[in-house]
Amino acid sequence: MNQVQQISILDFTYTLPNEQIATYALQERDQSRLLIWKNGLISDEQFFNLPNHLPAESMLVFNNTRVIRARLFFKKQTGAKIEIFCLEPLSPADYALSFSQTARCRWKCIVGNLKKWRDELLEQSIFIAGKQVNFKAKKISALPNNSFEIEFSWDNPDLNFADLLEGSGNIPIPPYLNRESEDIDLSSYQTVYSKIKGSVAAPTAGLHFTPAVFEALEKKKIDCEEVTLHVGAGTFQPVKSDTIGDHDMHTEHFILSRELIDRMAKFNGQVIAVGTTSVRTLESLYYIGCKVIENPQINPELLHVSQWDPYQEPKSSISRNEAFHSLSDYLHLHRLTSLTSSTQIIIVPGYEFKVISGMITNFHQPQSTLLLLIAAFLGEDWKRIYGHALQNNYRFLSYGDSNLYLKG
Repeated sequence: MNQVQQISILDFTYTLPNEQIATYALQERDQSRLLIWKNGLISDEQFFNLPNHLPAESMLVFNNTRVIRARLFFKKQTGAKIEIFCLEPLSPADYALSFSQTARCRWKCIVGNLKKWRDELLEQSIFIAGKQVNFKAKKISALPNNSFEIEFSWDNPDLNFADLLEGSGNIPIPPYLNRESEDIDLSSYQTVYSKIKGSVAAPTAGLHFTPAVFEALEKKKIDCEEVTLHVGAGTFQPVKSDTIGDHDMHTEHFILSRELIDRMAKFNGQVIAVGTTSVRTLESLYYIGCKVIENPQINPELLHVSQWDPYQEPKSSISRNEAFHSLSDYLHLHRLTSLTSSTQIIIVPGYEFKVISGMITNFHQPQSTLLLLIAAFLGEDWKRIYGHALQNNYRFLSYGDSNLYLKG
């Protein structure tokens, strides 16, 4: 464990020219380029041909989270503009319950132009779907990591909090795009299969998929399954420490159906994650299954994976199917139709993948935890892959081109 924590972030950097950062999505999602790495061999393709390169009878796992318009702007009477970036619900803490509130709710938020906002109530009158509403924001208390508990309230019970976000909020596109969000981002920064509201960042590996690609996957008899992990702002958090051991990994919440866990308990083919959020969810499920094997009566609230759990006690004797079988039995025993949990897992070189044998992902920022995850899967080959992409003018980051990595 100590060896993993001593990994230097400086070993995971590369020079990314600004001109190779894609600031807008392609007009046709599936026309992006696709770099394929299979057992050490690199090839170049187009994304619409992805189904032709997937193993027969494999399973693709998608993150169906939907990006919310999390950036809210209020203007003080002095004219100062205050930005409130909603991160996650606090009261009620459940996303669906919070979005359905019709009078007030509290969220963990980041505040822009904080020095201009003392303790006064922020207020604005807006029209949403032809209905007028007085929308207020009140600062309740300071929270860790420069965040705040903010109470939102409004005076029109015909509108819920989801309506207010949709009617007055802005899509929080990544800061490294160096531009404000535009109307086009409302569609281009959502996957075509997004369903469950809650993310402040898109699972960008899924942005390349189109109905035509899904049709081709169905013809190839590729099993397509969905999980929900709400992507937090921590996904953009840079590693500021010299070594990984001093980096505090962010927590993200996920949910998936008992039916999927039942299927995965019996599935013997290759599991391919679409995006790093799906990777984190699937690998976390293994360790939750191990917790259940060790303590079948464990409280559901304790089914959380902490940052260093995978590195403390090797679980190599427990197979993927055994872990999912234990989860399946646990959910049936407790009469739960879904598993709701959270993970702080950090996947870095030295990690042993337990669930996936492949992944689809975009190109990631230098010195990021996402690049560390890629390096954990690829080993030193990540440098060769990124070098090839840079030399061949691939488009990088959220709106950039795609990768398919396969083992076995």
